[in-house]
Amino acid sequence: MRQAILTEPKHIVIKTDVAAPEAVNLKPNEVLINVKRIGICGSEIHSYHGLHPATKYPVVQGHEFSAVVVEVGSDVKNCRKGDRVTARPQLVCGKCGPCRRGQYNVCENLKVEAFQADGVAQDYFVTTADRVVVLPESMSLDEGAMIEPCAVGAHASVRTDVAGKNVVVSGAGTIGILVAQFCKARGAKKILITDVSDFRLEKARECGIEYVANVTETTLKDAVREVFGEEGYQVGFEVAGVESSIRSLMETIEKGSSIVIVAVFAKDPALSMFYLGEHELSLIGSMMYRHEDYETAVDFVSKGIVNLKPLISNRFPFEQYDDAYRFIDANRATAMKVIVDLEATEAEQK
Repeated sequence: MRQAILTEPKHIVIKTDVAAPEAVNLKPNEVLINVKRIGICGSEIHSYHGLHPATKYPVVQGHEFSAVVVEVGSDVKNCRKGDRVTARPQLVCGKCGPCRRGQYNVCENLKVEAFQADGVAQDYFVTTADRVVVLPESMSLDEGAMIEPCAVGAHASVRTDVAGKNVVVSGAGTIGILVAQFCKARGAKKILITDVSDFRLEKARECGIEYVANVTETTLKDAVREVFGEEGYQVGFEVAGVESSIRSLMETIEKGSSIVIVAVFAKDPALSMFYLGEHELSLIGSMMYRHEDYETAVDFVSKGIVNLKPLISNRFPFEQYDDAYRFIDANRATAMKVIVDLEATEAEQK
């Protein structure tokens, strides 16, 4: 079978002679899947440039995906042969303090496929039943490959209460737009999303986010005043991963409010701890998701509450995995979710 390996920064090797896992070797709780689509994540782009602090090389790529079940182990009850599925990429110990209290997404010994463990960028892959989520027949394979980033939005949007509050989302990439959609679904009063790209802001509008601002053309302070007036805003989401973004949120949010950190920062920002304390702000981390976030993501997408279609921008065949990364690098302003299609040929690239 084929396999895409990030051997070192900026170098992906496609192997074509890797032995495929066999159904006869499945453990009772394991599921053998045929991978169909893979979404490329912004964190993987950090890995590609050697900027992700938790990536080990070499590592097989891919953790956002959809697949078809080939076979299941003897104890598996939640899926069956032929089901279309996705699965969480988290490998957890189940024994540490966070795991014992149900916060396995911050397991002390967490390994994430495509970063500290091999991912799904291969034709066949073995996962465990507890991490599998079945996709409804109405959901496309492309949408199924986006349930992972949707789950990030589902989880981040419950890290603090957004119901009835005004919200600013800084960063209108795929994750930022998903966070904004989940905040809307969870009852936020008004949502303003900001970015430096008019293209991305238009995608946010297509996904139902009414208020947008290009921070190269207006300050966040002015945009906040125009959208929220004297009410201001009480929740911020940092999804851009740059110092100017988090600093602007801290400087403009109402005192005593909360900012949720969703992005991965390639470089740690310099922040005023005096300002943080004096304004009694809460900086809240958001790490990936838990299983219920996957289930919520599938539910919201299948019901049309969260719209994914405007976010899928380009598709590449498996053999052009490296080209897909380079394309994202060269088209940062317009590349949204890039999908690797394991069923496509090079002639079918879109």
